[in-house]
Amino acid sequence: MAGEVVVDALPYIDQGYDDPGVREAALAMVEEECRRYRPTKNYLEGAGPEPSTAFETLAIQSEMERVQQRLPMEPLSMKRYELPPPPAGRLGEPTAWAEAVDNSYAQLSHQSVRVLNLELQLQYGSEAWRSYLTTLQALVNKSQNIHTQLRKQITTVNWERKRTQTASGARLRSLRRRWAQLVSDNYRLERAIMQLEIEIQKAKGQSTLDDGEPPNLEVAKLLPDKLNSETEKEVQKKIEDMFAD
Repeated sequence: MAGEVVVDALPYIDQGYDDPGVREAALAMVEEECRRYRPTKNYLEGAGPEPSTAFETLAIQSEMERVQQRLPMEPLSMKRYELPPPPAGRLGEPTAWAEAVDNSYAQLSHQSVRVLNLELQLQYGSEAWRSYLTTLQALVNKSQNIHTQLRKQITTVNWERKRTQTASGARLRSLRRRWAQLVSDNYRLERAIMQLEIEIQKAKGQSTLDDGEPPNLEVAKLLPDKLNSETEKEVQKKIEDMFAD
């Protein structure tokens, strides 16, 4: 199937990761890949515009423009806290004095609201803070429970993966031993066939020399003993070692 990925790594049963030179070889491959990767253009070009401007208000935009233009920040205006009298040129105008009185009323109302807020804070601030801390602790406990559940799920997945890979490893080892045994048996049969062919050729030659006497096939009965030669044992040992765990 096109695009299908076959995973043939079983980390829980594979061996050789700690062998000398394996880590160095992997790091060398990473360094080689880093040397060959030379970005020549902006790799974020296809990502689209930055979404940071979606939440910017007019005040933030004007402030960002001021920073980009390296302009100084405007000083804090204290005009709302002042109670100026009418200008010198309007001291005789009732409207000017009315505006000054309205400003004083506004300032007095503002200070009254501040005093009220402080009194409410003094009376209910501690309880409000406790309520906030209780809500915050509930959120922390909920997050910790979610974290614990996720860790349990991760542990379950890892244990299931280990169980599956361990079972697969046992099956692979059994099949590997069976395959090595079959290869060894095939080798023994091939040697037996070769020995039989040699003995048959020898028997044919002897029958010709013995004036029509039947070939001596007693040597064929001794073939199993000949198969226990040192050469066959060495080859069979190599086959078993090649596919041993």
